[in-house]
Order: sequence, then structure tokens, then C-alpha cells
Amino acid sequence: MPLIGYARVSTEDQVTDAQTDVLKAAGCVEIFREHMSGAKASRPELAKALARVRRGDVLVVVRLDRLARSLSHLLAVIAELDAKGAHFKSLADPIDTTTPQGRFALQVLGAVAELERALIRERTKDGLRAAKKRGRIGGNPKLRAGDRDAIQRIVDAKAANYFARVNRTAEHWLPVVRQMRPDHRWQDVVRVLNAKRDGANGAPLPQWTAERLKRAVKCFVAEGLIEPRLLHQAASRKVSSERLVTLVAGIKRANPDLTLAQIGAQLEAMYERTPRGGTRWAPSSVKSLLDRAEKLRLLAAETL
Repeated sequence: MPLIGYARVSTEDQVTDAQTDVLKAAGCVEIFREHMSGAKASRPELAKALARVRRGDVLVVVRLDRLARSLSHLLAVIAELDAKGAHFKSLADPIDTTTPQGRFALQVLGAVAELERALIRERTKDGLRAAKKRGRIGGNPKLRAGDRDAIQRIVDAKAANYFARVNRTAEHWLPVVRQMRPDHRWQDVVRVLNAKRDGANGAPLPQWTAERLKRAVKCFVAEGLIEPRLLHQAASRKVSSERLVTLVAGIKRANPDLTLAQIGAQLEAMYERTPRGGTRWAPSSVKSLLDRAEKLRLLAAETL
């Protein structure tokens, strides 16, 4: 179970040596060092660390505040690791997802985050109702006056709310996006995602469009959670065995219960040609691609 360290200091600090020493003492075999403030969204070293971890690895930080700017950001990072079959550990906090106690502590944090969102919504509704009874005009006076700071706070709040919404279902769509992009067009990724069944406890999953999915991915890139390359333009649509392997792997990961015939039918519905250029997919052709995907460990992260 390799340990991957992540250290971050603000621009005012001098070095990350103190955190690095602690991470090395904890057994980290590789350490990513970030030099920037916690408020800045872009974190290239964090994105590299998340791309580096493999199934069974553990991302380690000295303290939680070295990793995340907020509770929702922390949960998003851990969800990203969980989707890859990796774990998270904070040396100074009771968060270690390799243990039952650590996973329970994480569930408590998730419940706290949801409670915070519910309380904010309720307080907002109560405030609007009270203002209406007093005959107050809706809206923010500072916004009406063009106050730039007030406008920026509203923009930041909307961005945070959007991030929280897409993060709730990230475990369902993010692994497929990372599997397929940028080798496949957004429309193809959307078809795979929209073919997925209900999420946990039968909860319905969102239906995506290419634009909605791109916006969600851009949000995660801006947060430093995934690599910017996922937004690169897809190559021209052509038949190649490598492309078909990743496509079939993405379909299987999105819906593990599909049979070979059902995967073939989905490929035909997407107008994908066989490796030999045919239009009809035989189960044996699908199995051949799945076998190659298995050898390349493209299906390994499906079981969490």
C-alpha cells in the first residue's frame, strides 16, 4: 500500500521542509510540494498527485488544512480517490479511509456538510419570508448599487454551490470521463453516462448534455482536482483499436451488468464501427476488446 505525500505552504512561507520531513517519516515514497495559498483554486501539484495515485495507494497529508480549502473540497478530493480505489490519510486528524474508524469519521463529515447546506437554505428562506412581511424590496442593495465586492461574493457563492451539486454525483461520472477523455468526443461520453442505471439506493442519476458535462469538468479542473488535458479537443473520429478499447472499457465501467450483446448494441447505437470497419458488433468482438482492457487494467478501478 504505497503512501503518496502532498505538502502545501502559502506564498508567505519559505519551504515545505517541515511537512516533507513528517511525510517522509510516515513512510511516503513520493511527495508532491505545492507553493501557493489555500484560497487559490489552481493547484497543479495536487492534480499531479491525484493523477499519480493508483488502486490501493494512500494520499497522505500532515493536516486537513494542507489539502482542502473547505469541507466540500475535501470530500471532493476523497471521492476522487475513492473512485480510483485509493485511500486518504491525515496524520494530525482522525481521517484514515483505510480503517473503519476513519471511514466513519468521513461519513460524519459528509453528514455535517449536508446539514450545513440544509441550514443555509432554510435560513435563506426564513430571511426572505421575514423581509417580505416587512415590505422590504427583494435583492441586495449593494448589488443594485454595483458594489464589486458584493457582486464577487455572490459569484463565489454560486460557484461553490455549483461545485457542491456536481460533486454529489462525481463518483458516477468522473471515472468515466477520466477513462474516455480526451480520446472520445463529449457526445460519446454523454451517451455512455446517460446509459448508466440509478445510483446508490436507487437514486436517479443526472442526465447529461455535452455542454453540462464540459462545465462540470471545467469546474473540477479549476479546483485542481483533475488534469486539464481532459478538456483537450478529441482526435478525429476514426476506427482504432486503442480508441475502441477505452470506449468499451468506459461503457463497462459505467454499467457493469451489461452483457456482451448489450454493449454491442450500445456501440451500434453510437454508430461505432468494428475494428474491421463493420457496422454489426458480435459478442466475440466485444469480449476481445474487454479482454484487452482488462490486461491494461482499464477496468480495475470499477470495484470500489
